[in-house]
Formats: sequence, C-alpha cells, structure tokens
Amino acid sequence: MTGRASALDVRRLAIGGGQPGEGMRAVPEETAVAFVYDGGSEAVMMASPADLEDFAIGFSLNEGIITDLAQIERMEQCDRDLGIEMRLWLSAGLSARLSARRRHRAGPTGCGLCGVESLEDALPKLAKIDSAVVVSASEVIAAMAQMADLQSLNRQTRAVHAAGFYRPGQGVVLVREDVGRHNALDKLAGAMARQGLTAKDGAILMTSRLSVELVQKAAAMGAGVLAAVSAPTALALRTAEAAGMCLVGVVRADGLEVFTGFDHITAGADTDAS
Repeated sequence: MTGRASALDVRRLAIGGGQPGEGMRAVPEETAVAFVYDGGSEAVMMASPADLEDFAIGFSLNEGIITDLAQIERMEQCDRDLGIEMRLWLSAGLSARLSARRRHRAGPTGCGLCGVESLEDALPKLAKIDSAVVVSASEVIAAMAQMADLQSLNRQTRAVHAAGFYRPGQGVVLVREDVGRHNALDKLAGAMARQGLTAKDGAILMTSRLSVELVQKAAAMGAGVLAAVSAPTALALRTAEAAGMCLVGVVRADGLEVFTGFDHITAGADTDAS
C-alpha cells in the first residue's frame, strides 16, 4: 500500500472574504497512476493516491479489459519517483488479446482520441441496461445530501469529486473520492465488485456534471439510474436514452430534473435514504 497522503497542508495568503491574512489550507494530492497489464503499460491517469486497488479493478472492468474480478490473477502496487504503477496480471487468454490490441493501437491510423483507435471506439453502441430499479425523487435528494457527510477528503480540501452507490432502504452504502470524476466512478466500480454489490440494484450518485464518459462507465456497471448535482451534456443524454438509463441531474434540496428513463423514478417518497 502507498504511504502517500491524499491531502497536503500548504501555506496560503487569503485576500478578501471572511478569512484574510496568512494561514494554512489543505489541498488534494494529484499523482500519476499507471495501469500496467502483464508488463505492458495501458494507461496513465492523474488521480488521488487512495483506493488504488479499487481504481485498478474498476478501470479494468469499465474499460472492458476484464469482465470478471476473477480474471485478475495478481495485482501489486509499486511506488515510483514520478508516480505509482498498478501492476496487474490477467488470465492467459485476456493477456494475449490485450497485447494484440496494444500492437494494433500503436499503428499509424486512428484519431488518437482518449487513447482509442477511432471515433467508433470512443462512442460505442451500449447494450440495453437490465435494471428494474425504481427510486423516488425524495430518495435521490436525501441520498445526495447524505453523500456530503461521507466525503472525508472533500471536507478537508473542498476540491475533489465523489461517486456513491445508493441502495433503496439502505441509503448510500459506498463512496469513493478523487480529483477526477471519472476516477471516482472507476474506484466505486472496483469497490462494488470487491464487495459483491450490483449497480442495477440501486442508483449511482455523482458530485459533478454528467458527461458521456460517466454514462458509458455507469452503463458498463449496469446502473439503471445515474444522478448528479449538475446537468448532463446533450451527448450524455442521448447515450443514456439509447441505453435505457435514467439520467437525473440538478439534484438540489428542493428538487431535481429527470432527463431520460422516466419509469425508473417516481415523484413520491417510497423509502428513507438515511
């Protein structure tokens, strides 16, 4: 496990506002995290140096590198001067397939968008989501309010995102934080896989805007409901609609907005989110 802290106290000079003058402030750490499969580097992400095993597992699942946790035969974390390597060894068939994909991606063709080979790879057609979960608007509002109490790193820094999983009747059962919203969701996916939690049985909560990448990752997790404090992009909305996902945005204490998948959410108060 890494000994790197997720936050650092730094000196700052405040001008104006309620706390003028010199003082200290906690800021989040940001570290280069490399995912290395069977000795070959696949991706490098800038992330908070916490819950990195969850991150590696969730990234592997959400990017389609593996489909099951058992396909990771071994994993280790290696601290380097410039960052952290998460080294994973996959089952034999997956290792060969990933090596072939890596060789193909190194060729001269492709647009270079986010490390994929083509626009078709960047915007794949998602399978229809198999989730019958139904939640009420009041549940989503209460769950998002509960998220704030579970974000320990954000209480220190006020500068990181969080992804949470809400289960009807149980409340928010899991939260992961990171400087990047995509990383937070990958970490959540990994933590859920390790704990045997299924996204189709509840709702994914995000403290960010809803981009298409978040919809894609939530769809890979099988989530029927994805909710956030901000609004979705138009592409995120179209992608969620095509996948049959309920997209909920602008979640506030006094209401929210539902954009797609209206059969997954009701206006009433069915259960208590706390």
